[in-house]
Order: sequence, then C-alpha cells, then structure tokens
Amino acid sequence: MSAPPSPDDGLSPAELAAKHGLSVSGARPSLADYVRQLWGRRHFILAFSQAKLTAQYSQAKLGQLWQVATPLLNAFVYYLIFGLILGTKRGIPQDVFVPFLVTGVFVFTFTQSSVMAGVRAISGNLGLVRALHFPRASLPVSFSLQQLQQLLFSMIVLIAVAVAFGSYPRLSWLLVLPALALQFVFNTGLALIMARLGSKTPDLAQLMPFIMRTWMYASGVMFSIPLMLKDRPGWITDVLQYNPAAVYMDLVRFAMIDGYGSENLPAHVWLVAVAWAVLLGIAGFVYFWKAEERYGRG
Repeated sequence: MSAPPSPDDGLSPAELAAKHGLSVSGARPSLADYVRQLWGRRHFILAFSQAKLTAQYSQAKLGQLWQVATPLLNAFVYYLIFGLILGTKRGIPQDVFVPFLVTGVFVFTFTQSSVMAGVRAISGNLGLVRALHFPRASLPVSFSLQQLQQLLFSMIVLIAVAVAFGSYPRLSWLLVLPALALQFVFNTGLALIMARLGSKTPDLAQLMPFIMRTWMYASGVMFSIPLMLKDRPGWITDVLQYNPAAVYMDLVRFAMIDGYGSENLPAHVWLVAVAWAVLLGIAGFVYFWKAEERYGRG
C-alpha cells in the first residue's frame, strides 16, 4: 500500500511558508518599524560610539590628546603651505585668517571622517553584522556620532584659537549648536549612503580619499571662495558656496569669528543648510533601509 498524499503536495514555497506561519529570516521591516527598532537601540549606538572613540588612540602614548592634536596639526600644515607660501589668505586679515582656517579644517574633517567611517561601517564589521540581529543603520549612525564627539573635543582648541586672535564669546556663538546639529544630520545621511555602497564595493574605501580631497579643495577650507574667485563667472562661486561642506563651515565661521561678517555668506544660507540636512538625512536613511536584509550576506 502506498502512503496517502501529503496535504502540502502541489503548494509553492511561498504558499507553504504562509500555511505554516513562516517568515524570511532577517526580512526588512517596514520603515516605521525600522525607525522604532533603531530608537530602541539608542543606548547601544551611544555606547558603541563612545567605545570606538576611546579605543581609537588607545595604543598611542598621548592617548586621547590626538583627538585634538591631529586636526590642529593639519591646520598648521595648511597654514604653512596655503597661508604663508601660496598666499590664499588674499583679502583676509591675519587675525581672521587663522581662526578661519582652523574652523574650516575642523568642520570639514567632521564630514570627511563621517564619510570614511560610513564606507567601512558594514564591510568592516561583518562579524558583528552576521552574529547579531539589530538594525544595521545603528553602525553608520554610531560612527557619525563618534565623529561628532571628536569634533566637540576639537572645539576646545577652536575656542582657544578664536579668543587668541580677538574673537571673544558672544551670543552669536550659540549659532554653532544648530549649525553642527544640521551638519550631523547631513553627515549621518551621507554615511548611510556610503555604508550601503561600501558593503558591496570594498574598493570604494580606496577611492574615497581622492574624492574627499577634491571636495575639500572645492569647499574653501583654506581660502575665501568669493574673494578667490571674484574674477570668475558668478555661477562658479555660487556652486562652490552652496555645496554643503562650504555652507556648514561658513555658518560656524560666521558664528565664532568677529571679522567674518554676513557679507561672506551666500543668500538664504540657513535655509540651504536645513535643506541639505533634510534631503540627505531622509534620502540616506531610506536608501540604506532598502537593502537592510542584504547586509552581511554573500
């Protein structure tokens, strides 16, 4: 006698899964659920960022002092080459140019480091991604938060430099807070985009330093865009001034440097800063979420 036919005969895999209440392991949740899961991991995100920040210079004898010394040494090198040798301080008084340059280096480094950390956020943590179930966006968000904390250490030096060159604390310094908050949102969105791209293209980590260096030279880190390009077509100046890196640098410079007035800012600069943050923050988050179930596989 033959065995009776199974009631599952003829059912497709999808129908079998539905019949027995099975679901795909690691399936992408809805966007709203994903946001809730990410919020539920907020303590992990903060703790992970602080641990990475502490471990970053744990093998160096000067330890956490390198968090301040590294961007300060970069600023000194740029001042030596661009300020003294190449004369990019054209039209900027000496007591304005030094804090102008240090601010540019510190603020751009915030974006640069967030992007570079984002590229390796998934590909550099595959063991963690494959071992534990958690919203993968926690990693690039945590790395962006790590860079924000490092920038806050650097702000101590920036304040000292500003005061040393005659820019004393005033109410406008409070504008630094919303400027950096908007930049953090922008950086996080960009880091999320780069994390997804870097998860499938490891060579992107080798290419990004060249892209970031080009972006830095085009953003007025070591020179004033309107002064340097005053003889060029106006659209070139507009393109460079409205790029997000230049926007956030200019807002912090305007807030902290007495001799850097509103005439150096492009029109509607705060509106542009908000637009860049909202656009990249939302687009980056959605773009990363779309591939949530593919991270760490293959």
